[in-house]
Amino acid sequence: MYSDLTFANGLPRPFRRAPGERLRDAVLALAQGKARLVRHSENSWASITFAGARHRLTLQFAGSEAVQAGENFIAFLPEHEFALPGQLVADAAVTEVDHHLEPPLLVITCEVLVVEEG
Repeated sequence: MYSDLTFANGLPRPFRRAPGERLRDAVLALAQGKARLVRHSENSWASITFAGARHRLTLQFAGSEAVQAGENFIAFLPEHEFALPGQLVADAAVTEVDHHLEPPLLVITCEVLVVEEG
């Protein structure tokens, strides 16, 4: 009997991440590894010519160094070129920011519209 993780020849199947997981990893990389993902939701989206998903992510940056990374994230997200195989980021925007001085804490919510390429 073969498991879902192996081919019939016994070799392991390559692990394939879902598009939402790839986007989450790309967003966390843009956050310079200084953010903690608090929430990620995904809703299907379609127009007459495109199909995809709208993602809403909330990130928490705790500590002075992390807050600086969060401020960079705010500045760079809208123009960032994401490399997502088979997907295009049509829009990326910061929709909410909550900033505390003591202790240094920045909570950012962003929305990213990803459409299927081709």
